[in-house]
Amino acid sequence: MRSKKITTTGLRAMKERGEQITMLTAYDATFARLLDRSGIDILLVGDSLGMVIQGHDSTIPVTLDEMIYHCRAVVRGRGDGRSHVVGDLPFMSYQINGDEALRNAGRLIKEGAVESVKLEGGARVAESVSRMVAAGIPVMGHLGLTPQSVHQLGGWKVQGKSDEDADRIVDDAICLEQAGAYALVLETVPAHVARRVTEALSIPTIGIGAGPECDGQVLVIYDLLGLSPEFNPKFLKKYASLGMDVMRACKAFSAEVKEGAFPAAENCY
Repeated sequence: MRSKKITTTGLRAMKERGEQITMLTAYDATFARLLDRSGIDILLVGDSLGMVIQGHDSTIPVTLDEMIYHCRAVVRGRGDGRSHVVGDLPFMSYQINGDEALRNAGRLIKEGAVESVKLEGGARVAESVSRMVAAGIPVMGHLGLTPQSVHQLGGWKVQGKSDEDADRIVDDAICLEQAGAYALVLETVPAHVARRVTEALSIPTIGIGAGPECDGQVLVIYDLLGLSPEFNPKFLKKYASLGMDVMRACKAFSAEVKEGAFPAAENCY
């Protein structure tokens, strides 16, 4: 029997009963299928694809058309599975004005086929969030280290370390909930700040580098699988070392081809 589909209201119910939420990034159909079958609650088609798929040093170059392409692939891979699929609105797709933000969020839902959108920022994007929700578009917020603002933040730094910055994150979180957001990502903030936000909200918080007291956790799937051996931030736990496994497999293939061992008789028609 197929498990019940995860919805935005279902995620809030998970918070209410104290059930932790799991979210991982997915960028293609194959990974989407595997993650859904693994029981992951939310598949995030993140603009992090700009770094792990496209090879950029930030998420900033990613376009809306590229996000739509990857969202469609993930939704096809998930198929009729249970995971909720949310897609990132990329840089400058929602910052110019509310009309453009609404239009682009609608494209991600309609053309990308995702079930909700995610955007970065607090009070400054609240009006856009409210308009999206009024139009029937579920919105996930994102506070703390917001990658699209990495240059303004001065790099990949922990946010909310001062009392003033921590208070602002809490205030922004409350503002997003009041605007109608159904969940909130907290990235790279002290654990005590994430706890304050989580306790202040009725909507779920999902942390990455934000400690254990959020309502859920998210990681980039390539990082979790250890596909980049040199990437080792403090918040990351690697559950596999596939980067080394991939290199070993490819080296073995190369050696067998050069030696004439592959293809063997059992590989021929």
